Amino acid sequence: MKKTVCVVFGGASSEYEISLMSASSILRNLDTEKFDIVTLGITKDGRWYLYTGDVSAIEDGTWLHHPENRSAFLSPDRNVSGLVILEKDGTCSVRKIDVIFPVLHGKNGEDGTIQGLFQLSGIPFVGCGTLASAICMDKAVTHSLLASANIEQAHYLWFYADRYAANREKILNKIAARLNFPIFVKPANAGSSVGITKVTSSEGLDEAIRIAAEQDVKIVVEEGIVGQEVECAVLGNRGQSEASIVGEIGAAAEFYDYDDKYKNGEAQLYIPARIDPETAEEIRKTAVRAYNLLGCDGLSRVDFFVTEKDKKVILNEINTLPGFTSISMYPKLWEACGLSYSALLEKLILCALEKSSAQ
Repeated sequence: MKKTVCVVFGGASSEYEISLMSASSILRNLDTEKFDIVTLGITKDGRWYLYTGDVSAIEDGTWLHHPENRSAFLSPDRNVSGLVILEKDGTCSVRKIDVIFPVLHGKNGEDGTIQGLFQLSGIPFVGCGTLASAICMDKAVTHSLLASANIEQAHYLWFYADRYAANREKILNKIAARLNFPIFVKPANAGSSVGITKVTSSEGLDEAIRIAAEQDVKIVVEEGIVGQEVECAVLGNRGQSEASIVGEIGAAAEFYDYDDKYKNGEAQLYIPARIDPETAEEIRKTAVRAYNLLGCDGLSRVDFFVTEKDKKVILNEINTLPGFTSISMYPKLWEACGLSYSALLEKLILCALEKSSAQ
């Protein structure tokens, strides 16, 4: 019997447009012979709609104007086990759901917020749970936990934006004392390089911090690493996860930014990465170790640097809902390992069902 999979896309997030691209790719590759697919769209201002139109309208952003859209929401009541749909005649109906596949990037989708609702509903869902999602989304918390496990990272510090406004000189002095330029100023809770600025001198810090503060109240400042940007895809539930081969990003811009990732497609991807086998194996082992340490399930993409001078492996960040577009590294890495896009989606759904049955 087919499982009903609810693909949730969009979201009240700065990464809304990326979600539309990822969701379109996923919907085109889910096997309709094996799954009944329900699509639930969330607008940028937080309205939820059951969407029944063509995938192309999701991709170009016009889906929210579809005349057959009906307001719908996921019920936290476990007896419902699905969506409550507000029909055009004023009545309500229920659509049972077997598995939720969230394709939501950034705030409210990747940070544990909606995962808490999924857990309340009792419906199995793809990806990390509430706590692991929140931990990995917050770069300051991730740094602290990985440091406690002696996993190598860039030198960093973090602070709240309001503390910077209140005591600017004190924080600037700390940055100058602890970090060498160039540095990267980042919002603690954002993804896809949104709000990130590379700063080469102290004169650029005010503007960089202002940009980061538009995305989050907490700011992370990291010392720049000179080296190769490499990524490893991890698949499976905690304790049973496996790492893909390692891929490398040859950024077209000064660093691998939003446009490189999703718009211009000019970044060069090298699969496998141009590193020696021993370094690749260290990256794979570290990726799985960090994944298990932070309690991840289902999937994550773990990003690293390999330093130019001494080939040291530096963990950069963990993405619990990485991009799934046609040019995204996560599905490409598994494809290079012999796992097709469709088979990868099926495996992720299986992980969600296995995790739910074990709880």
